Amino acid sequence: MNILFVTSEMAPYAKTGGLGDVTGALPRYLRSLGHDVRVFLPLYDRLDRPVARLDTYKAPFQVRLGVHTYEVALRVSDAAPGIYFVDCPALYHRGRIYTQDHDEHRRFLALTWAALMGAQLQGFAPDVIHCHDWQAALLPLTLKAAFGWDRLFARTRTLLTIHNLGYQGSFGAHTLDDTNLRPSAHLFHQDLLHRPGGGRINYLLHGLLYADGVTTVSPNYAREIQTPAHGVGLDGILRARQSTVMGVLNGIDPEEWSPDRDPHLPHPYSAQSLDGKAQNRRALLQRMGLPAVAGVPLLGVVSRLVYQKGLDLLCDVAPEMLARGQIQLVVLGSGEGNLEGRFAELQHRFPKQVSFHRGFSNPLAHLIEAGADVFVMPSRYEPCGLNQMYSLRYGTVPVVHRTGGLADTVAPYDPRNDSGTGFLFEHHDAAGLRWALHAAVSTWHQPAAWRRLMLRGMAQDFSWDRSAAIYSAIYERLARA
Repeated sequence: MNILFVTSEMAPYAKTGGLGDVTGALPRYLRSLGHDVRVFLPLYDRLDRPVARLDTYKAPFQVRLGVHTYEVALRVSDAAPGIYFVDCPALYHRGRIYTQDHDEHRRFLALTWAALMGAQLQGFAPDVIHCHDWQAALLPLTLKAAFGWDRLFARTRTLLTIHNLGYQGSFGAHTLDDTNLRPSAHLFHQDLLHRPGGGRINYLLHGLLYADGVTTVSPNYAREIQTPAHGVGLDGILRARQSTVMGVLNGIDPEEWSPDRDPHLPHPYSAQSLDGKAQNRRALLQRMGLPAVAGVPLLGVVSRLVYQKGLDLLCDVAPEMLARGQIQLVVLGSGEGNLEGRFAELQHRFPKQVSFHRGFSNPLAHLIEAGADVFVMPSRYEPCGLNQMYSLRYGTVPVVHRTGGLADTVAPYDPRNDSGTGFLFEHHDAAGLRWALHAAVSTWHQPAAWRRLMLRGMAQDFSWDRSAAIYSAIYERLARA
């Protein structure tokens, strides 16, 4: 089948979270199943991994969005087959992937139009266009209203994947002209467009209304977002089309995340030979400037420091455990100033027990996954989550809130029958996290039980093979519809 991906992120070139990981791995696995997958991605001025020798595909062209005209070129590279980088310096040379600029909506409208116009340039007739998050969510409506005349797209179906419902792409109604869909204004959500006091255009909402299929990144999250508690205002629309909403668990890339061949680790290891994990633990402590303390487990965090991730709970609970000498803690991340400040304060109060690295480092993230004993993810909600899967694969036992994909991937430890792979807490409050951390620490002090717990986690299979096969079946079902 011909599959066209439209995404604002793709690892290893541009990534802020799980979206980039998915779009970086899934196309490769789909190609291995025989599909022709082409990805359209903005060419940002700062790529996580530069691409050698980018050539121009055919001639540059213009994308007009209302009264604004942008010069666009598609760049291709032999080093990145199937990827079409949308080169438009006026929109994508901002020093970062996302902005709060006045034209943020146009930055991703241009991606939508460039992808559809690029397919025309190639004579590429997609069976399915796979749109990711709000940045590409207006594509199904755009395809219907502005490209319906082109027989190239006569059989094209659209699939929208929601990676995080909390980000919806909502803009003022005055931006309607920039969509080029003013003649089809009746197709927009009228109550929202003409809302008293200031109409809006919600890109993700319109993706839900017009995409032929909808997926999200874990089965549990697919159920949660159809409830008022997690639906972020869109639960009614999701319930109305629940027969076409499906949760497909994300996978992880074993080429990047395997402790036995991870190039970022000074000491590779496996389930058959765990010695390297203890050596990585020592290397991590040294890297973070902490002393090795016998009889104390090392907790790790790699996360964006934002409200969603629930790390304020850890800041509430950790001081009492640190004061009693029960744990050490390493944290890698950046985000909201208050959370950065709280972790910096913990480091100041407990300099031999806490080390906080503000920012992000991929090698350090790998070392934390390998060197920590426990990985903490107290997210308020988590559509899928990948770090808990990395942790399980690396024998680092996760402590997680029972929500979204965390509940789908971490089985609760039960000492009575020696089962489970981690520690889950039900109620998102300090008492819940305190219980889970104490249970983890208590079990860590039982080496035989802890080793069995680690090995069960390492035996889990979260590769992309199964998820890619599910997506392949979804594409085929959409194409037959």
